[in-house]
Amino acid sequence: MTRLHGSALRLTIFVSEGETFHHKPLYNEIIHRAHEAGLAGASAFKGIEGYGASSLIHTSRLLSLSEDLPVAIVIVDDAARVRAFLPRLDELVTEGLVILDECEVIHYVRQDREKQAK
Repeated sequence: MTRLHGSALRLTIFVSEGETFHHKPLYNEIIHRAHEAGLAGASAFKGIEGYGASSLIHTSRLLSLSEDLPVAIVIVDDAARVRAFLPRLDELVTEGLVILDECEVIHYVRQDREKQAK
């Protein structure tokens, strides 16, 4: 298991909820590929409202349920591992925004879990 503490690189990928890759949600495929690549952590967050380059606002408050809400996938690991993962996104993301930013990681582990890991 990879444990981070200190400097890291955060990769945030913004896509639409309705985007798919081989009939599966795109965010699901990105998360699974990040896991396969051994990256330290990845999560997908569904937005309740947003807009992108089209300037069309997508919201969950409309009477008809929007299938095009924003999804942010956040992946954190050391810079070299995140940058090595970027080429995998090239074949997945056809429309979206990718942000890279340096961050500092503080990893908390409960003491009883830390003892179990030893």
